[in-house]
Amino acid sequence: LPFFGKFSLISSFNARKKTVSFSSMPSDRKMNSTAACMAFMMEGCEMKKVRSNSRMYSRYFLLDPDMRWLRWEPSKKDSEKAKLEIKSIKEVRLGKKTPVLRSNGLSDQFPDECAFSIIYGDNYESLDLVASTADVVSTWVMGLRYLVSYGRHMVGVVEPSQPSVRTSWIGSMFELADPERQGHIDLFRATQIIKGLNPGMRESRIELKFKELQKAKDCYGEGIDLDLFVEAYCELCTRPEIFFLLVQFSSNKEYLDSKDLMLFVEVEQGVEGVTEEMCREIVRKFEPSAEGRDNGYLSIDGFTHYLLSSECHIFDPQHKHVCQDMAQPLSHYYINSSHNASLLEDHYWGSSDLSSYVRALRMGCRSLEVVVWDGVDCEPVVYVRSSVASQLAFCKVVDVINQYAFESSEYPLILCLVTHCSVPQQRVMAQHLKKILGDKLHIEPPNMEDHYLPSPEKLKGKILIKGKSLPSDSQDSEGEVTDEEEGFEMSRRMMGGDDKDQLNGIGCKRLRLCKELSDLVTLCKSVQFRDFETSKREQKHWQICSFNEVDANRFANEFPEDFVSYNKRFLSRVYPTPMRIDASNMNPQDFWKCGCQIVAMNYQTPGLMMDLNLGWFRQNGNCGYVLRPAIMREEVSYFSANARDSLPGVSAQLLHIKVISGQNLPKPRGSAAKGDVVEPYIYVEIHGIPADCAEQRTKTVSQNGDNPIFDESFEFQINLPELAALRFVVLDDDYIGDEFIGQYTIPFECLLPGYRHVPLQSLTGEFLPNTTLFVHVAITNRRGGGKAHKRGLSVRKGRKAREYTSTKTTGIKVVDELFRASTQPLREATDLRENVQNAMVSFKELCGLTPAANMKQCILTVSSWLMNSERAQRVTVDLSGAYPTMEAHGPVPELLRKVLTAYDTMIQTSRTLIESADGVYSKLTQAQRAGLDFHEDLHRIGAREGLKGRKLQKAMESYAWNITVLKVCTFSSCSIMLFPLYPI
Repeated sequence: LPFFGKFSLISSFNARKKTVSFSSMPSDRKMNSTAACMAFMMEGCEMKKVRSNSRMYSRYFLLDPDMRWLRWEPSKKDSEKAKLEIKSIKEVRLGKKTPVLRSNGLSDQFPDECAFSIIYGDNYESLDLVASTADVVSTWVMGLRYLVSYGRHMVGVVEPSQPSVRTSWIGSMFELADPERQGHIDLFRATQIIKGLNPGMRESRIELKFKELQKAKDCYGEGIDLDLFVEAYCELCTRPEIFFLLVQFSSNKEYLDSKDLMLFVEVEQGVEGVTEEMCREIVRKFEPSAEGRDNGYLSIDGFTHYLLSSECHIFDPQHKHVCQDMAQPLSHYYINSSHNASLLEDHYWGSSDLSSYVRALRMGCRSLEVVVWDGVDCEPVVYVRSSVASQLAFCKVVDVINQYAFESSEYPLILCLVTHCSVPQQRVMAQHLKKILGDKLHIEPPNMEDHYLPSPEKLKGKILIKGKSLPSDSQDSEGEVTDEEEGFEMSRRMMGGDDKDQLNGIGCKRLRLCKELSDLVTLCKSVQFRDFETSKREQKHWQICSFNEVDANRFANEFPEDFVSYNKRFLSRVYPTPMRIDASNMNPQDFWKCGCQIVAMNYQTPGLMMDLNLGWFRQNGNCGYVLRPAIMREEVSYFSANARDSLPGVSAQLLHIKVISGQNLPKPRGSAAKGDVVEPYIYVEIHGIPADCAEQRTKTVSQNGDNPIFDESFEFQINLPELAALRFVVLDDDYIGDEFIGQYTIPFECLLPGYRHVPLQSLTGEFLPNTTLFVHVAITNRRGGGKAHKRGLSVRKGRKAREYTSTKTTGIKVVDELFRASTQPLREATDLRENVQNAMVSFKELCGLTPAANMKQCILTVSSWLMNSERAQRVTVDLSGAYPTMEAHGPVPELLRKVLTAYDTMIQTSRTLIESADGVYSKLTQAQRAGLDFHEDLHRIGAREGLKGRKLQKAMESYAWNITVLKVCTFSSCSIMLFPLYPI
């Protein structure tokens, strides 16, 4: 609702008939109309009634034949008291959205989708119920909401003589197939029409539906007439979960007009700046009927098309293009990297092929490995290990790379040369590189005065050679260098070789290198890694180290902070252990969390690890570069790769995922399942730092791959959103062998809120046609201090139980005194933020909404209460001042009074935050700047106070922790000032 100046919410009433259709009911019962829905309620069913003492009682609930009362039995009460008058109902809430259902004693005993509450009476009391299935809940909620909104007198009213917009459109489709006006069409033609309108639907399913309806009407084998065609289409093509949404947002119609659509797009989908013209354009684009387009109506079919379109894709379209700052040093980015790019299969039997390079480059790869050996006639060749049967000419490989290097991305390509050639053939390599690559080859020497590598923006269109190089002052035509690259280690371990001359698990064989090839290596000069202290002291910013995954894992576990710090300045490349002879992939997240930029993947091997890699690099226009989190880039900051809890000063977020349904799920390829129909279930996974990794699964839906309804909600705590990815995996419970149906992986930062469809991909990454999941996404700040699945959303901490982020003692007196003075403003910042968040959650919960709701939904809820009240109640919202007020005129029910009080508390805490933020921000900024003044001399000051070795290292880590806390809290204080108090 758009609000301008003062406005009033006054009771109103309107009534029109609606229909409802569910695909899944107990005993295969179908709901095709409001009357059928009421009939189910009149027959009644058993549900559990929840009392305020958290006890549950089984009762049989039914709707009176006159549709005026809801009754339950047996009961200790008099039968005249065990009833509820329909006209006293103010609201019907879906899920656990009352204090009774949120109580700790009950929250884990039943799923959210099996609960609902009836708010009734002038005091807004609640009748809290739990049903056996989500379908039963949907039927009762839909039926009761209908009665509350439209009145019992509309149920069973004779259908109007004019057909609905939808029926008219379906009829026009039938007439196009029956040009001779015979009044019927054959089964094949009818099937093809519905198949054409719903491409993902199986023909066998459509034919079966026609035959079922023919049998029921005792006209089996005859042609398909209009009535039969319309009935079949409505039963097949009405998705109940989408129809339920349409009914919720339509204003007494069987369609959405532009104002209804505005509410949905703005309130549920989180789109800003929505106008009626934008919504009319949606109608013009997605409504199939001409009548609907002309009148601005979005029917259930148009609404379904809209929700399935790219406009309601879960992936934020802004991330389909380069959207990150590309002017940072090269070491500040993750770089999409391929290992053994020439291989088609594994390392033993896999043959080499030029198409592998093309495929990798087209998939956004920006770091290619090329293993070069001596060939005949002094022409170097490319192959891996002893696979000499499928050698590729080096010149042809370079030519293909030259052709496709910048087809998918204009940012720099790193060519990792692993050279096993003699000096003469090295010279041939250098000639080919210069001749074929020409101006694309980066040959400018590094700037000795810089401390970091150039940016991807500055290196656009350039190919960088990574490899060994001779000393810059060498005048000889060739020289000797160490050869510790992975190619040597691989060949040594696989072909046999002694283990002498080892350093950090890497062989130290000597290699003759010619100056011509050496001079082509400029910004990515390979050097041998010794230890972090040596690198900090001696390594240059243009030098790069390669790590075997085993060694990299050891460093990640034993020196997590050092590894992160090392990668702030230097590029590091992690490659798979030679023991992965099947070309399996390591988990790139294990090394991204350490800041490692280049994690080499076997592109030819599909599976979870490649899903993570390819999904991750989608977030920046698939350009092959993703900016690392600020906490991993800033020179003075603390981050541990093994963090298993929240990060210093960072307020964790909760990701709420509701898996609603699936569409057109195929049988797994290669499975030998017992039947033709899948029995799907879904894993929802979070991949990121150890503190964030989690997974949850849905129930299995029996014998339904067409439109299985899951209706299950999950919560995940996300401590470092910038390094988290969400993965949906759909599996088949009815299988022998392969169970994989499809998956989709998306970075957390690319998620869009609201009702979204998720396109599923095959094992090899192709999108499965018309195969999707329907989900709801919401992101909120974490409530409480525990894990989300243990504490629940409504947990709020008072000041006594509140966890404050504190600074750590460094052992350096002058530094500790400085940070000690920042304790109070840190507590003030935490209190300001937490008080506002707690007040907002209290307001939302009193409105019967979850913490994931927004202010618009709250205002609309209060509006509906007043509009459904029998007594004239008036509440005004005044937006003329700096802070909006909400005031009741005359007596109001107790619950509404509590809501207004909670709203006032929320506004006052927000006002306190805004008016105090400048002062707190100033104190934190001052402390941060003063702390950074010690950065250059901290090592010397610590040594002067007698700190050395591990104690000095610990002091440096504590100092970085404190600076990080101050930076994050300063940012939070600044950002929260921009928080919209009333986005209405």
